[in-house]
Amino acid sequence: MKINLEEIYNLLFDHYGPQGWWPGEGLEIAIGAILTQQTNWHNVEKAIVRLKMANCLDFECLKKISLEKLEKLIQSSGYYKVKARKLKALVDLLIKIPQPDRNALLSVKGIGHETADSILLYWFEQPYFVIDAYTFRIFQRLGYYEGEDYLELQRVFMEILPSDIKLYKEYHALIVEHAKKHCFKNNPKCNDCPLAKNCSNINEPNI
Repeated sequence: MKINLEEIYNLLFDHYGPQGWWPGEGLEIAIGAILTQQTNWHNVEKAIVRLKMANCLDFECLKKISLEKLEKLIQSSGYYKVKARKLKALVDLLIKIPQPDRNALLSVKGIGHETADSILLYWFEQPYFVIDAYTFRIFQRLGYYEGEDYLELQRVFMEILPSDIKLYKEYHALIVEHAKKHCFKNNPKCNDCPLAKNCSNINEPNI
C-alpha cells in the first residue's frame, strides 16, 4: 500500500524536527520569492543584505530606484536584469493592490505559480501549498506522482491535507530540507533516509 501524505509528513518531521523556515516578513518575503528563482538561498541572502544596507527593502525605494542600481544590488542572485524588472512590476502591483489574490500575482510578467503561492502562503497567510522542483523529485521517487503539472500535484496535496497554513509551511520546508540532505538530483544519499523504505528509486547505501 502506498504511503500517504500524512505519513510522509510525520516521517520527515520526526527526522528533521520543526523548520520555521521562510526568513523575513512582509515585502521581504515577496522579494525573496522572486530572487530565489533559478538560484540557491545563499545567493539570495547576499542580495537581501545589500538591499538592506541600501535601505531599499520598502516600497518607496523599490519604486524610485533606477533599474541599473537595483540590478547591482541584487546581482548575486543571478539573472539580475530580469529579476530587477520583475521586482519593479511586483511593486507596481502591490502599490495598486496591497492584498492581491492569486490571479493578480500571476498577471505580473515573470511570476509563476510557485512564486505566487510562496508570496500568498508565507506573507498573506493564504492556504496554497507550494510545489517546487524538490517536491516533484521526491514524490516521483516515492512513486506518488509521475507527472510534471504544478496545479495537478498541488491539487493532490490540497485535497488530501487539511487546509492548514502552518502545516503547509512546515511540510514545504521539510521537503526542501529533505531534498538538500538526502534526495539530490543525482546520486541521492539513501542511507539514513527517513523515506528509504517507501522509495521506489532507492540506491545502494552510500559507504
